[in-house]
Amino acid sequence: MLSIYDPYPDLGMGEFKVHRVRFFDYLPSGIRCVAYNVPLDRLAVSRNDGSVEIYNFSANYFQEKVFPGDETRSTEAICWAAGSRLFTAGLDGKILEYGLENLCIKYSLDGFGGPIWGIAANPSGSHLAIGCEDGSVKLFQILPDKIQFEKSFDRQKDRILSLSWLPSGTHIAAGSIDAIRIFDVKSGHAVQRILVDRNRATSHNRECLVWSLAFLSNGEIVSADSTGKVQFWDWEKGTLIRTFPVSNVDVLSLALAPSEDSFVVGTAEGTVFQYQLLPVRNGEKECHWVRTKTFKYHTHDVRSVAHSATALISGGLDANLVIRPLMEKVQSKNYDAALRKITFPHRRLVCCAKKAQLLLFQYPDRLELWRLGTTEAQGKHGDILPVSRSQEHLLQLKRKGSENISCSAISPCGSWISYATASRFCLYRLQHGSDNIGITRVPKVLKQRQTVHQIIFSACSSNIFVASAGGSVHMVKLSDAGCKLVHTFTPKSGTTDAVYLLSTSTDGKWLVTAHQNCEIHIYNIPKLKHYCTVPSYDYPASALAIQAVTNNLVIAHSDQQVFEFSIEEKQYTDWSRKMQQHGLHKDWLERDTPITNITFNPKKQTQILLHDTYMLCILDKSLPLPDDKTMLQNQMSLRSLSESARKASAHAFKISKAYQPLLFMDLLDKGTLVVVERPLEHILAQLPAPIRQKKFGT
Repeated sequence: MLSIYDPYPDLGMGEFKVHRVRFFDYLPSGIRCVAYNVPLDRLAVSRNDGSVEIYNFSANYFQEKVFPGDETRSTEAICWAAGSRLFTAGLDGKILEYGLENLCIKYSLDGFGGPIWGIAANPSGSHLAIGCEDGSVKLFQILPDKIQFEKSFDRQKDRILSLSWLPSGTHIAAGSIDAIRIFDVKSGHAVQRILVDRNRATSHNRECLVWSLAFLSNGEIVSADSTGKVQFWDWEKGTLIRTFPVSNVDVLSLALAPSEDSFVVGTAEGTVFQYQLLPVRNGEKECHWVRTKTFKYHTHDVRSVAHSATALISGGLDANLVIRPLMEKVQSKNYDAALRKITFPHRRLVCCAKKAQLLLFQYPDRLELWRLGTTEAQGKHGDILPVSRSQEHLLQLKRKGSENISCSAISPCGSWISYATASRFCLYRLQHGSDNIGITRVPKVLKQRQTVHQIIFSACSSNIFVASAGGSVHMVKLSDAGCKLVHTFTPKSGTTDAVYLLSTSTDGKWLVTAHQNCEIHIYNIPKLKHYCTVPSYDYPASALAIQAVTNNLVIAHSDQQVFEFSIEEKQYTDWSRKMQQHGLHKDWLERDTPITNITFNPKKQTQILLHDTYMLCILDKSLPLPDDKTMLQNQMSLRSLSESARKASAHAFKISKAYQPLLFMDLLDKGTLVVVERPLEHILAQLPAPIRQKKFGT
């Protein structure tokens, strides 16, 4: 759809012709399991497509690391161990450890017990236990660089679905079908067998699946099962202490607070419940478990939950990661207590060939190339223009192998396409004909097999820059005669942390890299050497870009701060220093989603265009900065004011929320803007029907 959008009503600043794109059928993968790391304040999330994401809660819940998935990998369990080591296990029967520094899978190890349903590390971080399809619980020793099989516990008849360690590390509870078994870690023998009641209001004969367990320090075990109950057990006596009928459907997940005075459960109907240990009467020491909070932020199964010291975390089939701060645990009662719902990745999945008016869409298993529609009509703000030529699907490029695509790019001229998976880098040459498009794969240009994290083409389409393992970036010269590796840039600091953001200048002189450890390096391309390092900042960059005329680098960080760095002068610009001294508006700083893309208005050097998932902003450096007393209004609010009031309230931030959820935005030319939306209702329409609960009176 083509429309007219005026970002500066009645201020004489011009209009944009907007390509409003809604044919990117991106479907986020459902969340299978989550694990929260208390010392690191990070959350690991595993999805149904085998991908793993790391969210930094201290950096405004930024998605700082992503391990691409694999269609042959089905992750069923995830856990942290030994401080900062991350492990997953799944239905392929393998245990994986992830390299958080270079974003690679370190190794995989067969559990030799069939599909693995549960994984748990002991509190000291010395051992890892897995629960297998064949009914075995296996123990592995965690060594500095790997894990090593130590022993297998007494084998049971049914598969092991869940595991939990006694905080002292001497025993393990294993949940299976109709039973919970307690194993002595030292001997490997089962010392207790607890039969779980399978009764449910809707069925008396179904098996009772113990989906989740939590071992308390006092020796009690909390179980969540398929009959919709949460139960407390005395593991030494094997007796039931108390039962909480939670739901008429499965209770799929359970997580205990670090202080053990609260736990959270998630159900198959999308509801999350919190239980707290509260005094029977004020001032008394005797406490009882009480259901205190009920949340309905999911439409489908809540497959996994986590409990931090200050928040409840849940994820499920609807792909939403929900973070619900506990009001009584947070000191600030405004921004810190706000509900967070993360649906879309904090990375770009769309790339634009500006000169060719093409869009490249990245899916896990393929790339799609589209040509934008055109119009000859003119109009005023808000008009929807008739399309003289509709958008055209030019190409579908399927990946090689089973690994999901991790990054992709198209050259500005539209003649080159590249993508990468965890172990493969592919480059293609496109030939545009009158009726069709030809594609030729370029022979391997990177000699050794290596992981690629990010790809970008130069503005003139003559070079491609490939961010690889070890923090290095390879520069490949492109030509019809052949492609050649010219140089490999490495950071002067010696960091081996992966590069996750790349940007090049329009004049082809500068290359900028952002690394996982928050370092940002600038390289001189003609001289093939490191130029300088941007002053360190505690929060990771979420987007960066170089202005074409000034060669100033604009950086947006996960805490919503925006900086402008002069590459020529190797320091922050005067405007950037002025903005930091003045301070950004509190409404800007309290936005929930990070800036994911930055571009510039070629008609006016002072205008920076940036966007997150729910707003598009034109930041004009020539206008005054707003203070907290000024309303940071969006354009719909401004249009309701008089002309004089609009001019009086003019400030540097012009925000529009007309397009959302917004996955991509860029300027094709001086007057044409392209925005890519992915409405939530389109995503929900592609999910399986949720469990329908009968409500009173219906």
